[in-house]
Amino acid sequence: MAKTPAKYINKEISWLSFNARVLQEADNESVPLIERIKFLGICSSNLDEFYRVRVATLNRLSHLGKKAKKIVGDNPDAILKDITRIALDQHKKFGRIFRQLTRELAAEGIFIINETRLNKEQREFVRSYFQEVVRPHLFPIMLDQVESAPELQDRTIYLAIAMSKNDGSEKTKYALIKIPSDVLPRFLILPATNHKNYVMMLDDVIRFGLADIFSIFPYERYDAYTIKITRDAELDIDDDVSESYINKIHKSLKQRAEGNPVRFIYDSRMPESFLNLLTELLNISKHDTIITGSKYHNNRDLMNFPNIGGKHLRYEPIETIRCRQFETKSSVFSVLRKQDILLHYPYQSFGHVIDLLREASIDPKVISIKTTVYRVAKYSSIMNALINAVRNGKSVTAVLELQARLDEETNIFWANKLQEEGVKVIFGIPGLKVHSKTCLIKRREKNKEVFYAVIGTGNFNEDTARIYSDHSLLTHNRKITRDVAKVFDFIENTYLASSYKHLIVSPNYSRKSFSKLIRNEINNAEAGKEAYIIIKLNNLVDPQIINLLYPVQLESDDLISAKPVVKKAFENGELQLYRNAKRDGVLV
Repeated sequence: MAKTPAKYINKEISWLSFNARVLQEADNESVPLIERIKFLGICSSNLDEFYRVRVATLNRLSHLGKKAKKIVGDNPDAILKDITRIALDQHKKFGRIFRQLTRELAAEGIFIINETRLNKEQREFVRSYFQEVVRPHLFPIMLDQVESAPELQDRTIYLAIAMSKNDGSEKTKYALIKIPSDVLPRFLILPATNHKNYVMMLDDVIRFGLADIFSIFPYERYDAYTIKITRDAELDIDDDVSESYINKIHKSLKQRAEGNPVRFIYDSRMPESFLNLLTELLNISKHDTIITGSKYHNNRDLMNFPNIGGKHLRYEPIETIRCRQFETKSSVFSVLRKQDILLHYPYQSFGHVIDLLREASIDPKVISIKTTVYRVAKYSSIMNALINAVRNGKSVTAVLELQARLDEETNIFWANKLQEEGVKVIFGIPGLKVHSKTCLIKRREKNKEVFYAVIGTGNFNEDTARIYSDHSLLTHNRKITRDVAKVFDFIENTYLASSYKHLIVSPNYSRKSFSKLIRNEINNAEAGKEAYIIIKLNNLVDPQIINLLYPVQLESDDLISAKPVVKKAFENGELQLYRNAKRDGVLV
């Protein structure tokens, strides 16, 4: 008899399964070669954030003892062990795929080479690049001269250097060098020869110049090993009511820079004596996740691998389509008075939302603009449109969520900038996170105040709108805009739940509304009517919703719970019985 699956799957383990599917794309031969390399970068970037947030939280919970199990539904230490096991397995698969891709690159005439494989012309090129571009950004930390442990930056790679004499006549000296990939490209394209392309990692450019960096010391050998620390990125916000919310976030961001390490990755070639010296110096304990890695870390930089070689090595860039209703030179408002517009990113242009706000900022009939802000672009046209609206005499309100994880600093910058320009900034709601993407524009038309709204699944961010799949509804519909106005009224004034007829608003209505929709499809299926549920979400952790979805059968290998005849069919491996049950409407 087959083992009945567990009722709930731990969300962290489930997330690792998601990242395994990203890794699967890198191993997919039908995907263009350069795109497969970029999938490796996405996988690595995902894993970084996973450790910074999810593993960090589990580490904190592990200190709570029995209370932790009530919070997460399992023993945090047991989950952490499973995470380490799965992550190591994915790490091995990552290395195998990367080695395979480098061989395939070589077959295409693209070679990733290190400092030991340069010809004369390439050596001169690299030497010049090192002296003129790289060297000014290098500031070694001499480990025998520091009085306390150096605070290594999160998500940053360092070369751990061991300097020695060939005859052993001098005591080995150790140093750390930050690889400045935050200001310099991680990949250097070398001069092509015989129609062959050559790429060199910034790490190896620095290795090439080590003798020059440490020329004041009497050493002949320089061994460099890459290390990386991932730190706890969760914010600690205390309950001191005398301190402003923005100051609390500021303080927590400073603490994040010095957060506890949750993962330490080191080059497997590093001698054990050097590893012990570093872990002791950096206060890396046996309780932290210590991973034996390869020569290169921070593989998220593979997302920016150079687009060299033939066009067949990458996807053709998507040409963003502009909505034909906006192709005329008429006002955006005049278009929306005739019909609603639903935009689908990245295939359609986010520029239409920017156009709407730009027009609103200069339109003399516009009275006010209100918007929620979760994540915006570093150089945001949305924010600049709001600032311009204030300068043109409009009333502008921005509900800015300071706890947009890992974007807090950007949001603090814009909070200060907006306030300086006269925008009314509201820093979220106590005890809640404002995650909605809504904008409301009030306009005077024929002596009446009317509303226009934007409701989106994605952030008001022109950068991510080129990458992520999302929708934005631009509407003049009175029923919808009236509900959007109630949302802003809730945030600005009352904090009292209102009733909504056309929007599903958390935290008071989402579970009830989605439960009703799910039950409706179950009832339709039981009645023999057409029924389906399509859900797109980041994760699902609400037990009540999960329990409702259990009877919904999608694929034969996804069975969790079903009516007895179907359950028996699966336990006995009788797939045909399952198909018959589905045909006869027994399966819901």
